[in-house]
Amino acid sequence: MAPALDPIDAALQAPEPRGSYLPYPVSRLAAKIIPQDLTSFKARGASRVERVLQQEMVEIQERYMEVIDAFNWNKLIYESHFGFEPVCGEIYHLYEVGGRRQLSMIAPEEWHQRWVGSFRLNADGRWQIEKIAPGFDIREWVQTSVAS
Repeated sequence: MAPALDPIDAALQAPEPRGSYLPYPVSRLAAKIIPQDLTSFKARGASRVERVLQQEMVEIQERYMEVIDAFNWNKLIYESHFGFEPVCGEIYHLYEVGGRRQLSMIAPEEWHQRWVGSFRLNADGRWQIEKIAPGFDIREWVQTSVAS
């Protein structure tokens, strides 16, 4: 003997959707459904999202260029000539002497060579810029060193 079905449960388990959940009226007496014009909403949303994403892209590009510049400075310093082991936290000075770069402990006021910049060695082995000589551009240096 099959169990008797509860009429309420049977209505809830019906395969066709119930009229109150349909996206369209099921009776002529139902309220008329008028589709909304969403073009202005979509245009405002797309414009707002586009502005935010463009700003994020600009910030990412700026951060990317900062990382590239830090890489190039570190490469320039590590490829320069120095005859000592730099100590973390100390400031060192980079010069161009006779066409090659030289890292030194001598301050720019004490040594009259072409000074490129002053740098501090961090604990992670990266060189942090303290001061750069006016007129020295790392991006220009990269372009000329890559071209030659």
